[in-house]
Amino acid sequence: MSRRFPPVSLIGVPTDVGAGHRGASLGPEALRIAGIGQALAARGVDVRDCGNLSGPPNPWQPPVHGYRHLEQVVEWNRALMEASLRELRDGRMPVMLGGDHCLAIGSITAVARHCRDTGKKLRVLWLDAHADFNTNEVTPSGNIHGMPVACLCGLGPDALTRLGGDAPVLRPEQVRQIGIRSVDPEEKRLVKQYGLDIYDMRYIDEVGMKAVMQQALEGVDADTHLHVSFDVDFIDPEIAPGVGTCVPGGPNYREAQLVMEMIADTGRMGSLDIVELNPVLDTRNQTGRLAVDLVESLFGKSTLMRD
Repeated sequence: MSRRFPPVSLIGVPTDVGAGHRGASLGPEALRIAGIGQALAARGVDVRDCGNLSGPPNPWQPPVHGYRHLEQVVEWNRALMEASLRELRDGRMPVMLGGDHCLAIGSITAVARHCRDTGKKLRVLWLDAHADFNTNEVTPSGNIHGMPVACLCGLGPDALTRLGGDAPVLRPEQVRQIGIRSVDPEEKRLVKQYGLDIYDMRYIDEVGMKAVMQQALEGVDADTHLHVSFDVDFIDPEIAPGVGTCVPGGPNYREAQLVMEMIADTGRMGSLDIVELNPVLDTRNQTGRLAVDLVESLFGKSTLMRD
């Protein structure tokens, strides 16, 4: 099944500048130590590790006008946008090794521009415990890792919403959020106002993960570029403790595997974020190894040959 996938470029982005806990900056090395490159190569995927991007240090300052570290967040995202766009234009699949989830602004801005250039439709699957639809006016913390979906939909500072020149980068109907179980009080109002397509854990419990994924992938076809933004806190913290914002009650191992396998079955994944892995909070890289296991399933690993 690996023949469905283009060559992959791993792009490390070692920063926790958008997060509320330190440690996600170590995520890229934890994923490498867990063997992400070797695991994909073993599936027949052509893997190029581009190393880590460089950017400003985390100043660890309080919010200014509702944003923490906005200048540094912009700089990291611009570097990632440019690096991702280079790999896409070279016919490769960028796989971002984060880092915190604010970095999805840069990666998805690059993918959206590439889709405009190539005439592809863009669908984003946002696998996360959180909706990440805060703004500076409603955020409890000012941490920009809680704002990337809002920024991509045009709500936020120009430096981020117009990172690639055009805003909004996404329309809400292009995004499907899966596994959500933590939405801030005022964020709930924004989510409803903008009609975000959210499959929260209650809905998953009611209809099952297979039905959720069938709905989330409806309309994905040969003209679709599928971007997967995988926040490791999507998974239940009982099996994935190495994240900064644990929320109990997430998908279990088999549910998470089914998500990845059904995405792989489409053959349409063209880019991937892996974010919020925090090895400081992990147990012997348990969460890093689980993330790599799930990514293998995104690239076609399955129990039986199903073609």
